[in-house]
Amino acid sequence: MSTSGSEVKVYVRTRPTTCFAQELIEYLPDNQTVNVRQKRNSRKGVVNNQMNFWSFRLNGVLHNVSQEEVYQSVAHSVVLDALEGYNGTIMCFGQTGTGKTYTMTGATESYKQRGIIPHAIQEPFICFTYLFITGVMSTSGSEVKVYVRTRPTTCFAQELIEYLPDNQTVNVRQKRNSRKGVVNNQMNFWSFRLNGVLHNVSQEEVYQSVAHSVVLDALEGYNGTIMCFGQTGTGKTYTMTGATESYKQRGIIPRAIQEVFREVDQRVSHTFSVHLSFLEIYNETLVDLLASMKGGRAVQSGTLAVVEEPGGGVSVKGLSLHVVHNEEEALSVLFELVAPKPVVYDMLGEMNRIIGEHALNKNSSRSHCIFTIHIESHSRTQSDASYVTSKLNLVDLAGSERLSKTGSEGQVQREAMYINRSLSFLEQAIIALADRRREHVPFRQSKLTHALKDSLGGNCNTVLVANIYGEAAQIDETLSTLRFAARMKCVHTEPSVNEHVDPALQIRRLQKEIQLLKQELSIHDTLANRAGVMYENLTETQVVEIKNEVQRYLEGTSDEITIVNIRQVQQVFAQFKKVLQEQEKRIKEHLSKEYCLVENTQSPLSSLAAKGQEPVEAVGEVEGGFGVGVATPSQRHTGPLSPSKTKGKKGKESSSTPPSKMEAFEDFKMERGSEINRILKENKAVLLERLDQLHKLTHAINSIKKEIDHTSSELRLHREQRQNQGLFVSAEGEPVLEEAELALLMSLREMKDRYRQNYEELLSTKAEVHYCQHLVDQCRTRLLTEFESWYNESFLLPDEVQAIFRQSGPIRPGLIPVDKALTLEADEEVQFEQLRTELLAESPSAVSFYNAHNRTLLRRGNRSVPHSPVSRRNNIGVGTSKLKLPAIVSIS
Repeated sequence: MSTSGSEVKVYVRTRPTTCFAQELIEYLPDNQTVNVRQKRNSRKGVVNNQMNFWSFRLNGVLHNVSQEEVYQSVAHSVVLDALEGYNGTIMCFGQTGTGKTYTMTGATESYKQRGIIPHAIQEPFICFTYLFITGVMSTSGSEVKVYVRTRPTTCFAQELIEYLPDNQTVNVRQKRNSRKGVVNNQMNFWSFRLNGVLHNVSQEEVYQSVAHSVVLDALEGYNGTIMCFGQTGTGKTYTMTGATESYKQRGIIPRAIQEVFREVDQRVSHTFSVHLSFLEIYNETLVDLLASMKGGRAVQSGTLAVVEEPGGGVSVKGLSLHVVHNEEEALSVLFELVAPKPVVYDMLGEMNRIIGEHALNKNSSRSHCIFTIHIESHSRTQSDASYVTSKLNLVDLAGSERLSKTGSEGQVQREAMYINRSLSFLEQAIIALADRRREHVPFRQSKLTHALKDSLGGNCNTVLVANIYGEAAQIDETLSTLRFAARMKCVHTEPSVNEHVDPALQIRRLQKEIQLLKQELSIHDTLANRAGVMYENLTETQVVEIKNEVQRYLEGTSDEITIVNIRQVQQVFAQFKKVLQEQEKRIKEHLSKEYCLVENTQSPLSSLAAKGQEPVEAVGEVEGGFGVGVATPSQRHTGPLSPSKTKGKKGKESSSTPPSKMEAFEDFKMERGSEINRILKENKAVLLERLDQLHKLTHAINSIKKEIDHTSSELRLHREQRQNQGLFVSAEGEPVLEEAELALLMSLREMKDRYRQNYEELLSTKAEVHYCQHLVDQCRTRLLTEFESWYNESFLLPDEVQAIFRQSGPIRPGLIPVDKALTLEADEEVQFEQLRTELLAESPSAVSFYNAHNRTLLRRGNRSVPHSPVSRRNNIGVGTSKLKLPAIVSIS
């Protein structure tokens, strides 16, 4: 029955008692077996077959154990499986008074005595938070690291705040409100899992845990942000800046400055430039704290503004940057030599920052401050044009305040309202960033969230230090801070190196690379006996030489054109284009001279009238035509009519219609195109052979894959049977396989080898099929092109048109589209028809004369009746329309 399903696990728990019957109940050392004995009943006589011994083997015996051990043994695995999607049930059974309810629910007066149900409620939230943050959210980007630091106090509430030994989990308890009655479902327990707990640690340990890795990454080009958040008076400013009266008590900012310049001195292969800026946000007003380092505090509320950068980040327009060259100079910017009053934090930023006093803090910061270290790193190598930049933001947020506890009034109360509102907007932005379904994040609600846009879910390594009180009186604010920290841990950033390219250095590097490539090409040409090859722009002499070579190639006196570089290739194509344009121009001029073509559409009569001459009542054509009215003897045409310009192909009558393309294609394949057709058939035969081989290989691979799947399933069954029956182990301790299982393993290995061989052969055959298909397509295109040219020259183009093309250049007449070639021939008739239309419009009585003259010409047979270009094209096109080629020239 163990081959399928899962058995019910059973545990036995004994209620603690001082009168334990050891002579009747025995727990064996394996902690799974319970033996029970019972005294015989003496009333049944001497012969008494009554059973008096029982032995029970269970999954575990829980005797004199704590509630935590009961939960770990019984319910822990069931709760974890429930998180994976498995249903689970835990039940208690027994006699009344044996402790069933105590096991399930426990006692509410003691946290350690809570039962399975409170334990089971607590664990899913801990596991869900951990899996959501470390598992699901770690698929992209980098998570925000969150640490919690407790302000040292002599009244630490151990019964309310518990730090687990893993140094990452914080459990918070809260007493129930007795005013809500007996039935009180108020939640009184929370557990937070963070990256670290900083409890009773030094400033050095805080820096190493929180800021060390962020500072080193900033020197590599990654942006970094470290911020402190918490209730007022919890030590945020002490964590960030520290105290100047003791070197060991300095905070994160002085230590980060020290480490930056220490690394700059050690990295001799790069040059660094470091700038500092200090921004204060007071009552939604931006202030530059370093604007007047020598004088008093200068507030520039009207000049500073947070603006969006083209790359998606943000910057503060108008914020001053101060260059520093060493640690001492940077600290002198940060520290003030003479403080106006002896306060704990006697720094320049702290002096310029606005502070106030209330019940929880005598020197409470009334503004948010962002101290930024700007780093720019250049390589000392001249060939490396790239450089990296980064920003290290050290943020000291003002503390949240509850007016009922601080007792603030007047200006301090107004400042507290601004602080709480900006922190509330910050939390709203964090909630929106943690929710992947949210498309909009409200960064612009406050100056603080807008200035920290890069740090919250942007291109930045972000670390949050949550400062809390450890006293019971501040448990509500502590719980609120930890909730914010848990939400912040769900935010993910996408840090990347801020790499840039120096344009001037890049240009110099590319120029040097071009020079080296030219030298390398020169050496290569010398070794290849190609001396004299130039890679500069072509001179006029070289252009003329290329033009002559192209002309000789077109005339047929040269079989190839010598090309040694890309500029010559470009010039050869330019010469081909120029030759084609010149040929078109010569053809047009030749036809214009021979057929007296004019480009303007103005009639001769109107042109004469425009010149002031008397229009002549006669018009005629040079080579025969017609006249309207009476012509003078000098204007009469006495020469004979010229024969028609349209003749058929030699050996073919002009009146006969050309054969269909299907018939002509069969003849072409037998005669002119026999060689190309033979090559096409051979290529098709090779292609069919490779396709057949490809189908066979595909079938073989599919068959082997089925065999592999079948063998793998059989091998899996053998292994399951062997595991259920037990393993056979050799003398060396290695498992022994059965003969059938070993045969399956050998067969599976052989099939996999055959599968790999066939798959490699399949890839090779596919490449051959693609190549053969390319050859077939190429031959087929060549055959169709040659056929079209031959068909046009043999049946469609008149001799006169072909002669014109042969005289004007080396372009083959059959390659010219038929409609364009026939248009050239029809230009004479177009001009004639246009002239006739214009004259008839002016003299309608000439219609009868023109009709009679045409009939006379038909009887004499000297020339054909002129038609309009449209009718002529239609007549020529009879029987010559493009037909579909026979199926023999296509490849399926």
